[in-house]
Amino acid sequence: MAIYELRCGGGHRFEVIQSFAAPLPDCPQCGAATGKVPSRFGVGGSAGTPPRAEMMPQTWRGTYGGDREYVTHLRRTAEARRDLEERHPELVGDRRPIIAHEGRYENAPLRAGDQTPVHAPRHTHTHGSAGEGGS
Repeated sequence: MAIYELRCGGGHRFEVIQSFAAPLPDCPQCGAATGKVPSRFGVGGSAGTPPRAEMMPQTWRGTYGGDREYVTHLRRTAEARRDLEERHPELVGDRRPIIAHEGRYENAPLRAGDQTPVHAPRHTHTHGSAGEGGS
């Protein structure tokens, strides 16, 4: 015996407990023929995507000094990301090597081939020589 949710052409819904082989009953409200409604189901847990390569630790210190268990975890995470990108090429990001990832490049890593921004010097005023000025 199973519980089936049924629906008639008029939109009435109801449940019935019956054998799989038994014929479906007519709608109790209007008498129309009925059909089975696909069951809803719940999915437990959560799904997530492994982080991109630039989000992984890039330094020895970032691996907690090469902690074996953490490095193994990182390797498996990187393999999961590679497998995901093979199945879904639209997720593949920039594969150029990262040259700088700290300081001002923390949120936007500098990659091979990128132009390095030219910044004006912060110290812009000039100093006079030691003999100048004063008297």
